[in-house]
Amino acid sequence: MEKKEVKHLLQRYFDGESTSVEERALQAYFQSGDVAEEWREYIDFFSGISESATTDRDEKFEEEIMDFILENESKEKIRYRGLWQKVTGIAASVILVIGGMLMYQQRNESFEDTFDDPEAAYAYAEQTLGYVSAKYNKGLAALSNFNKLQTATQPLQKGIEPVNEYLELIETMGSGEKNGQ
Repeated sequence: MEKKEVKHLLQRYFDGESTSVEERALQAYFQSGDVAEEWREYIDFFSGISESATTDRDEKFEEEIMDFILENESKEKIRYRGLWQKVTGIAASVILVIGGMLMYQQRNESFEDTFDDPEAAYAYAEQTLGYVSAKYNKGLAALSNFNKLQTATQPLQKGIEPVNEYLELIETMGSGEKNGQ
C-alpha cells in the first residue's frame, strides 16, 4: 500500500469516518510486517484491535451479568414501590383527618348577633355601604375616559359613513346580480 493511501486511511480512521473495509485494510497493512518507518508506532495499536476483535466472549459470563442487572433492577423497583405506598397512605390519612376537622368546625359554628343595639348595627351598615359606594364611584370615574374616547372618534366615524354606504350599495348590487342569474 502506498504512503499516500495509508496516510489518507489513517486520517479517515482517526476522524471517525472510515468504513469497516478501510479499517480491515489498515489492520492487514499493519500486520503484514511491511510497514513504513513513520507508521511503525501504530503497529501495536492495530494489532491490539485485531486481538480484541477475535477474542471470544464467554456466553455464560454475559448471561450471569444480565441476570444480576435484571435482579437488582427488580429489587430497587419493589423497594421504591413499598416506600411509595407508605408515603401515599400517610398523605391520604393526613388529608382525611384535616378535612374531617374542618368540616366539624364549620358545622359547630353558629351565627351570633354581633350587635345588641340596632342603632349601632345601622351605623356600621351605613359605614360599610359608604365604603363600598366610594370604591364603586372610583371605578366609574376610571370609565369616564371612555366618553372622551367616544367623543374623539366621532369625526372619524362621520368620515367613514360615506364609505360604508358605498360598500353596502356594491353589496346589494352584487346580490341582485346573483339573484337575477
